Amino acid sequence: MTEAFNLKIPHGGYVLVGDGRRALVLRNEGHALHLSLKVQHLFEAPPNPPTREQGTDRPPRVRQGEHRSAIAQTDWHEIAEQRFAGEVAAALDRVAGAISALVVVAPPRTLAALRQALSDRLKRAVIAEIDKDLTKLTIEEIGQRLTGA
Repeated sequence: MTEAFNLKIPHGGYVLVGDGRRALVLRNEGHALHLSLKVQHLFEAPPNPPTREQGTDRPPRVRQGEHRSAIAQTDWHEIAEQRFAGEVAAALDRVAGAISALVVVAPPRTLAALRQALSDRLKRAVIAEIDKDLTKLTIEEIGQRLTGA
């Protein structure tokens, strides 16, 4: 069974559905009880290969007295996804004057990156945050999940 969230998104409210590679900005052209989501923007990140393909060096080692330990390898893939979330938040902020209600839907890591990157003005407009990946659903399916219809 699919999870529904029973949200009331006002007319003119925005929905940001994203993951680390793709983000959709949707606007409700209907009203709170009968959504009519329309795509306002689509963002797609450039190809982001796994970290193992982006670097071949072994992690450096640190000596502390007689003990040696490795330093964790940099996760280039994760850094690229966080950078993408920041770019989406910045682009959304450019149109923020028109945003009075915003629902943010993203997997947990991306949601955290978006939360950190959103401007104070956008943070005040957020009416709900949902930690799910809905990027592979159609616009209609996204609307059904959000409203429970």
